[in-house]
Amino acid sequence: MSESESPSAEASGLRTLDAVSASLARRRRAEQRFRWYGLVSICLGLLALVVLFASIIGKGYSAFQYTYIALDVELEAAIIDPEGTRTTEQLLGADYDALWKRSLGRLFPEVSARQERRMLSAMISGSAGESIRESVRRDPAIIGSTVRLWLPADDAVDMLNKGHVQISEAQANERLREQRGWLEKLRAEGRVEKRFNRTFFSRGDSREPETAGILGALTGSALTLLVTVGLSLPIGIAAAIYLEEFSPRNRWTDLIEVNINNLAAVPSIVFGLLGLAVFINVMGMPRSSPLVGGLVLTLMTLPVIIISGRSALKSVPPSVREAALGIGASPVQMVFHHVLPLAIPGMLTGAIIGTARALGESAPLLMIGMVAFIVDIPARITDPATVLPVQIYLWADSPERAFTERTSAAILVLLGFLIVMNGLAVYLRKRYERRW
Repeated sequence: MSESESPSAEASGLRTLDAVSASLARRRRAEQRFRWYGLVSICLGLLALVVLFASIIGKGYSAFQYTYIALDVELEAAIIDPEGTRTTEQLLGADYDALWKRSLGRLFPEVSARQERRMLSAMISGSAGESIRESVRRDPAIIGSTVRLWLPADDAVDMLNKGHVQISEAQANERLREQRGWLEKLRAEGRVEKRFNRTFFSRGDSREPETAGILGALTGSALTLLVTVGLSLPIGIAAAIYLEEFSPRNRWTDLIEVNINNLAAVPSIVFGLLGLAVFINVMGMPRSSPLVGGLVLTLMTLPVIIISGRSALKSVPPSVREAALGIGASPVQMVFHHVLPLAIPGMLTGAIIGTARALGESAPLLMIGMVAFIVDIPARITDPATVLPVQIYLWADSPERAFTERTSAAILVLLGFLIVMNGLAVYLRKRYERRW
C-alpha cells in the first residue's frame, strides 16, 4: 500500500514545489514592478520640482540687477540753492527733476516735440530726483559743478534692456520703439549699466516697480516671528512637559490630547478668522500689526510644537527616569536635569519646523488685514505691517510686467529662508540626537 502511494505523494510534492516556485516568481516580479513604480514616481516628482525651481529662478534672478543710466547733471545753484544758505530745508525742497531732464535733453537735441520729450523723460525713473537730492545732501560742495550720476531707469526701459520685451512687441508699441532707439544710443556711449539692485532690499513697497522693495515685508515678517517664537516656544514646551510627564491619565487629559491633534490639522485660515474675531473685534488690538499676526501664528504653531515636544520626551528611555529617581532626584529634578536635556534637540527641531511653516503662511494674515498696502518700514510690533508671503501675493496680482520678476525674486528670498531654517533643524537633529 505504501509503495503504491509513494509515487503519487512524490508527484503531489513536486506540483506543490512548482506552485510555490511560480508564486515566488510572480511575487518577485510584482516587487520589482513596485520598485520601478516608486522610482518613476520619485523621478516625476523631482522633475516637477526642477521645472518649478527653474521657472522661478529664470523669472526672478534678473530682479537682483537693475538698469542705470549715466547722465552728466549740471547742479545749478540757481535751482538748488538760489539764496546760498545751504540749509537742509532749502536743499531738500529744490526741483531736482528739472536738472536731470535738462541733462537728458542735451544728449538728444533732435527731440523737440512735446510728446517725444515726454517719452524721452519717461526713460528715467521718477525716483531719479531723490537720488540727486541724496547726493547733494551727502556733499553740498558739488553744487555748481557738473557731476556724472548713475540714475535708475524706468521699469519699462529696464525690462527692455534685460531682454524681457520681445522685439516684435517693441516695434508695435510706439513708445517702446522710440525708447529702444534712444537706449541703443545711450548703450553705445557707455551710459547704460546693470547694477546690483539695492533698492529691492532697502525699501518698502511701492506702486512703481523700480522703487518697490522687500525691506518692509522682511521687517514685518521678523517682528511677527519674534512674537510667534516668543510665545509659542515657551508655552508649547511647557505644555508638552506637563502633558507627558506630570498630567494624570484621565478623560480630561485624553480630551486635551485629542483636541491638540485635531488643531494641528485645522486649516490655517480658521486661525485667521479666530484672530479677527477675538484679537481685533473683541480685544481691540491694532489691525495689520505684527502683534496680532504673531498671536494668530502662535495659535497655529502651538499644536505642532506640543506634538513634536511630546514625541521628543517619549523618545527618552524610561531607564533614564528610573535611574534619576533611584539616586534620589525629585520628579521635577528628574525631568529638568535628566530628561529635558536629552529631549531638547528634538523639541527644537519641531519648533523650527513649526516656525518655518508660520513664515510661509499668508491665509491667516490676510484675514487680519496684513494685506494692506504698507509703504513705511514698521519699527514696533504695533505698527501696520505686511509679511513676505503677503507681499508676494500683492505683487503677483499687479499688472506691471516688472512686478513679475520681483514676485519671483521675493519667492526666492522666502525659499532661501525656509531652506535655511529646515537645514538648521536637520543640523540640530543630527548634531545632538542621541540614539538608544
